[in-house]
Amino acid sequence: QVQLVESGGGLVQPGGSLRLSCAASRSDSSITIMGWFRQAPGGQRELVASIFRSGLTNYGDAVKGRFTVTRNNANNTVWLQMTALKPEDTAVYYCHAYELARDYWGQGTQVTVSP
Repeated sequence: QVQLVESGGGLVQPGGSLRLSCAASRSDSSITIMGWFRQAPGGQRELVASIFRSGLTNYGDAVKGRFTVTRNNANNTVWLQMTALKPEDTAVYYCHAYELARDYWGQGTQVTVSP
């Protein structure tokens, strides 16, 4: 079992920046993929960014060029640096991990982009 704990959400103005963090409960686990999804009110959960242990990254089209995902393999921590935020980035952001054919999710952290 892997538990994920997120932090860093909040309210930010359009054009601003925010950094999300997610730490896995087990540092001895070789988690294959870590990343972030988001879900806006009335919308479906969508990929924001993911990163493999190798460092290979994948981004959703809506955030390419604005968001950056990084991770520390030694302690299974992943970060999401968000810049040039837009009101349409408003959503609950969920940390995600994939290990041994299982998906794990954090509890979610709210990001609100508003004047």
